[in-house]
Amino acid sequence: MEVRHLQALVAVSEQGSFSAAADSLGTVQSNISAHVARLEKELGTLLVDRSAGRLTSEGEVVVARAYRVLGELLALTADLGALREEVGGTVRVGMIGTTARWLVPLLLTDLSERHPKLRLVVADGTTAGLETQLAAGRFDLAVLTFPVSGRDLTFEPLFEEELALVVPVDSDPFKGVTRVGLDELGRLELLMPATGTQLRAELDAAVKPAGIRLRSRAELDGVRLLASLAFDGYGPAVLPATAVPPHLRSRFRLVAIDELPRRRVGLAMRSRGMPSAPVRAVTEALRSLFASSDDLPEGLHSVVPLAAARAEGSPRSLAMPNG
Repeated sequence: MEVRHLQALVAVSEQGSFSAAADSLGTVQSNISAHVARLEKELGTLLVDRSAGRLTSEGEVVVARAYRVLGELLALTADLGALREEVGGTVRVGMIGTTARWLVPLLLTDLSERHPKLRLVVADGTTAGLETQLAAGRFDLAVLTFPVSGRDLTFEPLFEEELALVVPVDSDPFKGVTRVGLDELGRLELLMPATGTQLRAELDAAVKPAGIRLRSRAELDGVRLLASLAFDGYGPAVLPATAVPPHLRSRFRLVAIDELPRRRVGLAMRSRGMPSAPVRAVTEALRSLFASSDDLPEGLHSVVPLAAARAEGSPRSLAMPNG
C-alpha cells in the first residue's frame, strides 16, 4: 500500500469522479484508476462502484482511515519543518457559519503576523455536519456549539454568546423595549430553527419548564438561513448576538430574552493522535483571541483563562471528553 493509492481514493471521494480526481492531483485519469485498482487488489474488496460513481461502504471505511493516515504524514512533515524554521503548513478548520463570519478575519490577521507561512483552509457549516467531518479526519479542528456528541472528540470552551430576539426597527412589536420574557416570546409567530438542531434544542429546553409553546411561521435548518430570512422581512427570529452584522444594526435590533441561557462555543478536536505544530499554532491563536472580552463583538463573553491563552500545545488541560 502506497501513500499515492490512498491519495487517489480520497480525491475520488472528494471530487466525485476519476477524471475530477485526476485534475485535482495534477495527473491523468489512468493513473487514478490504476492506484485505486491496486488498493482494491491489496485489500481484497471493491472500494468504488464505477457504475454508480460513488464509494462502496468498504470504500467509505478506507477513506475515513486514509484521512487520518495522510493527516499524520502531513503533521510529521510540519513538525520537522517547525524545528528548522518558523511554523508553516496547512490547517483545515471547520467553523459554524455565524462565528466564521467575524472570527476568520481576526484569526487570519493574527496568524499572518505570528506565522506568515501557515495556511488556513476553512469550511463553514452546522455543528452536526462539522462534527462528523472532524471525527472522520477531514478537519484538524473545529469551532462548534457545545455539547458535541462524538466520543472520540474533546471540547475546550472559548466563549459564551447571548441569544436574543431580532426584530425590525420600523415594525418593532415591542416598541423599543430592551428585554422581554419567555411568555412574551410565545405570543409571536417566529422563524424557528429546525427540530433536531442545537439552537432549537436550547429554545425548547428554555420554554418547556414554563409551559410555553413557541409558534412557528417556518422551520429552517441553519442559523445563517434563519438570519437571512429574518433580515429579508419574513419574521422575527431568536439568533446569536453576532448573527446581526454591524451594517444591519440600524435596521434591526436585539431584544434580550429573560431566562434564555447563552450558547457555548468552543474548540473541538479528535482525542486520539498528537496535534501538529501548525495545529497547535492555530489553537494557541484562538485562545489568545478569546483571552479577553475587550475586543470581542457585542454579546460575547470569553471563558478562556489568560493562563490558558499563554500556554502552547494541545488543549489537554481544558478539554472535556464527551460521551
